[in-house]
Amino acid sequence: MKALHIITGLGVGGAEQQLRLLLRHLPTECDVVTLTNAGAVARGIVADGARVTDLGMAGNRDVTVLPRLSGLIKAGGYDVVHTHLYRACLYGRVAARLAGVRAVVATEHSLGDSQMEGRPLTRGVRALYLAGERLGRMTVAVSPAVGQRLSSWGVPRQRIQVVPNGIDVERFRFDPAARVLVRKRFGLPESAFVVGGVGRLSAGKRFDVLLRAVAQLPPDVAVLLVGSGPEEPELRRLAQRLGLTDRVRFAGEAGHEEGTAADGVPDLPSLLAAMDALASPSPEEAFGLALVEGLASGLPVLYSSCPAVDGLPEGVTADATRCPSDPDAYAGALHGLRGGVRVPARRRAPAAAEHYSITRSAGQLMRVYTSVVSGPTLEVTPR
Repeated sequence: MKALHIITGLGVGGAEQQLRLLLRHLPTECDVVTLTNAGAVARGIVADGARVTDLGMAGNRDVTVLPRLSGLIKAGGYDVVHTHLYRACLYGRVAARLAGVRAVVATEHSLGDSQMEGRPLTRGVRALYLAGERLGRMTVAVSPAVGQRLSSWGVPRQRIQVVPNGIDVERFRFDPAARVLVRKRFGLPESAFVVGGVGRLSAGKRFDVLLRAVAQLPPDVAVLLVGSGPEEPELRRLAQRLGLTDRVRFAGEAGHEEGTAADGVPDLPSLLAAMDALASPSPEEAFGLALVEGLASGLPVLYSSCPAVDGLPEGVTADATRCPSDPDAYAGALHGLRGGVRVPARRRAPAAAEHYSITRSAGQLMRVYTSVVSGPTLEVTPR
């Protein structure tokens, strides 16, 4: 089987990095097309051995991309076209139909109740999405919550399949040596209780809630924020106003490979090893991948929204606590965690991390590919 993945861009982002990880584990030949921005993740995919084509799309309304994309699909002889992110889902589905490929799968990575990919949902956005959806055979939801949202929009339930995001569990195994090195790099004392936040520094992630919570806690509690984004200047100003300048570290984007760094920043497993807890005050998430990675590192996690945790089967354990997206709630929960053991010789991943193994997700996705190639629909419902 030969598959083409079409994605809006390949800069640093959760959907982009999830695609790269999937490509490493899918037992099929895959090529990638990015409509624009063949950034850091594109370079990583090429280094892994896959081909990436950048179409250089000029903007959302650059319809000249359609004949080029359609021609590329037709020339490639692909059995399946798999689209990722809103713009690529719309243009990719149309181009696949023009090329005569009907086995089209789309993954919905970032659909919340009020936003999609960080942007507010409007009637126009929804109508255009549904018009494009009719051109595909299956929509993959990364969590049951996303599947339910799609169904409530009017996407037929038989065209929705839940395939959760996955992680390389072994890569996130706790490393005590990395803990020491990262704390030394960022000037974090070993005696400090370090609370982490991982994700795009945007308003919707509500890392301001975390800073306001830590301002209520003793001075041995520090914050390590991993990521970049438009909200970083405001978060820095907030830290200064709260008197937290010496207790907050902005790590920037994490490195993406073991033993490497992006702009000198350690990789994410090393950064997680340096933390004592991971917090996600975002009130609206489609999955919560960073929290699953934190669990794999053996961290207790506090969250306001995490379909990955809420969707765990009965009996699958996770050291996770739901908190309202409120500074007082987070301050109380962190105060309780602070009283525990802070310098573990060893941290273990709970069963929840294994549940989200990338090999399991890749196997589920291959079954979706087989179904759309062999028949018109797959008779399944979100779960």
